[in-house]
Amino acid sequence: MAGDDDALKTLARTIARIEDLLERLPLDVAKDARLRIATLRMVLLEKRPPALVLVGRRGAGKSSVVNALFGAKVAELGHVTAQTGKGRWYTYERGGGAMSILDTRGVQEGSLPAEADQSKSALESIAVELRTQAPDVVVFVAKASEVDAAIDADLDALEQVYDAIRRAHRLEPPLVAVVSHCDLLEPKATRLHQAAKEPAEDVDEKRRHVATAEHALARKIDGRDKLRPRLVATLGTSVYMSWKADGSLRSDERWRVDDLALTLFRHLPDASRAELARATQVRAVQEDLATTLTQATAAVCAGIGAAPIPFADTVPLTALQTGLVAGIAWIGGRSADKKGAAEFIGAMGANLGLALGLREGFRQLMKIIAPGGGAVVSATIAFTGTMAIGAAAKAYYIRGLSMERAKRIFWRKGKGEKKKEDGESGDP
Repeated sequence: MAGDDDALKTLARTIARIEDLLERLPLDVAKDARLRIATLRMVLLEKRPPALVLVGRRGAGKSSVVNALFGAKVAELGHVTAQTGKGRWYTYERGGGAMSILDTRGVQEGSLPAEADQSKSALESIAVELRTQAPDVVVFVAKASEVDAAIDADLDALEQVYDAIRRAHRLEPPLVAVVSHCDLLEPKATRLHQAAKEPAEDVDEKRRHVATAEHALARKIDGRDKLRPRLVATLGTSVYMSWKADGSLRSDERWRVDDLALTLFRHLPDASRAELARATQVRAVQEDLATTLTQATAAVCAGIGAAPIPFADTVPLTALQTGLVAGIAWIGGRSADKKGAAEFIGAMGANLGLALGLREGFRQLMKIIAPGGGAVVSATIAFTGTMAIGAAAKAYYIRGLSMERAKRIFWRKGKGEKKKEDGESGDP
C-alpha cells in the first residue's frame, strides 16, 4: 500500500540521518545510540515474516491455530479426514503483515491426507522443508482431552523435528506448547470467551480443568531432556472459528489467542516482530512493539540531547520523533507519511521549534551555572518529550482514541504523570 511505503520511507530517511549524525557524537553516546538505532532498523526496515513450525497429530487444531491467529480463514481445515498432504511452507498475509508457517501432515494419521504425498512419511516431509528455511519458533499443538493420551508418540515426533532443525541449521528455537479445544472441557456449555455472562463457579471449574491440562502437557515435555530446555510457555486456548459457505463468519469462540500471539511475539527475533503485529492485529502485540520503538527512539533522542553540539540536534530530534509517529501508525495498520506524522505532532500542541530553542538556551545557561548540568537537563527533556509523543501516537493509532484524548495523554506524559486514561493499558 502506498501509505505503508511512505511511512517506511520516512523511517528509512530518519534512521539514515541519525546514523550520519552519530559520527559526530562522543564515542560513549554514539555506542548506545547505535544499538538503539540498530533495533529500529531491524524491526521496521529489515523486517521479514516470522517462521513458525506447527507440530501435532491430526485433529489437534494446527490449521485452526493459524486461522485463530489471523482472525480469518487462511488455512484449510480437515474436520473428518487428514487435510494437509505434506510438509510445506505457506506464507499467509493479512492487514499488510505476513507469517510463514510450515504446515505439516499430522503425526499418527489414520488415513491418507487429502493432499496425498505417498513418497514420504510425515516426518520425512517436514525434514525436507526444514532444510529450506530456519524456523523462529516451534509450536506444538495438542487437544486438551489428549494431553495424556498416547502423547508420548507425539513428543517422539517433536523430538525428531528438533533433530532435523539442529542438523539443518545448528539451532534450537523456542518451543510453545498449545493446549487446544479447551472449550470442550467440562462444563462443556460454559463459554470461556464470554466468561462474564456465565456462572462464576462454572467458569472457575472450567479454568481449573484448563490448568490441569496445561500442567499435564508441561510435565510430559519436562520429562524429555531434548525438549525441556526449549519450552518457554504452555498455554490453554480455544481456537474455534466457524464460517458459512459464503465465507462469512458464523461463530468466533476464540479464547486466549491474544495471549498466544503475545507469547510468540516475545520469543521472535526483532526482524519478524512487526510482521506478526500487523498480521494478527492483536492490540497487545501492537502496543508491545510500539512500546519497544518508543523506548528505543527516546533513548536515542536523549543521547543526542546530551551531546555537546549546540543546535545541531534540533532537526534530528524532530525527524526521529516524526519517524516514531509514522512507525506507530504503520504498526496499527494506519497510514502516516512524514507530513501526516508532523501534523499529528502539531495537533498535540507541541511547538517543537520553540521547545527545542528554549531547551538549548537553558542548556547553555546551565553550562555556566553548573557545568555538565545542561546536558543532563537537555537529555531528560528530549527523552520525556519523545516518550510523550509515543504515548499519544499509541493511543491514537493503535487504541483508536480521539485526537483530543491523545493530546491529553501527550501533555500528561510530558509532565511525568502516571494516571491512565480509559482504555490505556500502560505507559509506553
